[in-house]
Amino acid sequence: MTRVFDCSDETQRAEGIEAARAALLEGRLVVLPTDTVYGLAADAFDVAGVSMIFEAKGRGRDMPPPVLVPNPRTVDGLAMAMPSYAKRLVKELWPGALTIVVRSQQSLSWDLGDTNGTVGLRMPDDELTLTLLAETGPLAVSSANRTGEPAARTATEAGFMLGPYVDVYLDDGERSGGVPSTIVDCTKPDPVVLREGAISIERIREVLGEGMHLVVPPRPEPAAAEPGPDPDAPVHSSADVPEGEEGSLGQHWHDSETGATYAETDAQADDDPNWSYGDDVPHVAQRPVPPPEPAHDPQSPTPNER
Repeated sequence: MTRVFDCSDETQRAEGIEAARAALLEGRLVVLPTDTVYGLAADAFDVAGVSMIFEAKGRGRDMPPPVLVPNPRTVDGLAMAMPSYAKRLVKELWPGALTIVVRSQQSLSWDLGDTNGTVGLRMPDDELTLTLLAETGPLAVSSANRTGEPAARTATEAGFMLGPYVDVYLDDGERSGGVPSTIVDCTKPDPVVLREGAISIERIREVLGEGMHLVVPPRPEPAAAEPGPDPDAPVHSSADVPEGEEGSLGQHWHDSETGATYAETDAQADDDPNWSYGDDVPHVAQRPVPPPEPAHDPQSPTPNER
């Protein structure tokens, strides 16, 4: 039974967190707010739950979801030998809109999809979700939408797209959306920016210090205006894709300082599998799933009673 909790109400907030915790423990899906858009969450260690994320969004295993964590200490149990520069980034920029891609511990009993041994980790700057994460531990979270549709900024928008796939909706008002998280690949000797987002390149460099080389892709040239574009056509630029969606652009770029060539898609090179973390470039729009008839917990007020 799908339940919606108005988290602006203190009582419903507490009930919603408990309901979400119980649903996740049983391998079901939860829609929750983040500091950017609404996310679709499953227990990161529940294989069936993560598979349900793929099914609900209409996507394949080649676009694995990132993992949200409750605090920086959690990273030690998830990542292998994280470099010192990654620890500096986490210390200074979490909680916030920074996703780090690291090598995952080989002993972990999870299956996030085709990750090539890596995982994208982020600690969101959202009080409600951090409270839930403190009770559940790491959650696999993708944006709360069907692949190809805009990321949901409200729980209602998420419901129209995901409907009965989700057991619990935590409605905490409209999210800002817009600029996604910045993604930094921390699996190499030098950090590599996979996507510039809410945290600027300049801020990343400031945190790293002068002694560390930050590999940064060149900013794309603005596309020339063409007559008659469809304003609702799917975007294919990393600057415009919604937060939380995974995908690849199939581009590569050359770092003149190191002489290295980097691929921006996991299909380009085995050692560059990480562009998929954080953004789903919507190649083909899909029809959203109609919302189910409202089914509320008998003890939870209906929307008209709020």
